[in-house]
Amino acid sequence: MTVANASAPALSRAINVDMTEPNVTAACAKHGASVSAIEPIASGGTRVVLTNITDADRMRMVFGAKVIQGVVTRARWPGRR
Repeated sequence: MTVANASAPALSRAINVDMTEPNVTAACAKHGASVSAIEPIASGGTRVVLTNITDADRMRMVFGAKVIQGVVTRARWPGRR
């Protein structure tokens, strides 16, 4: 398993959110934010990577208190090394 810091700098396109993957996808679509990658977080929640920093900043505002702060454990995917 890999560990990622959820309190990433403002220049990060990745956001860890305490929401299900379908809800994150729906919120991004509703706000016109393009998703580059999305995956479950082993400890609960979803990691989403937006295609650009503008979308990521907007979605951080939308997700608000649901953004996971601190370190999370990402799920292991078969293809990941």
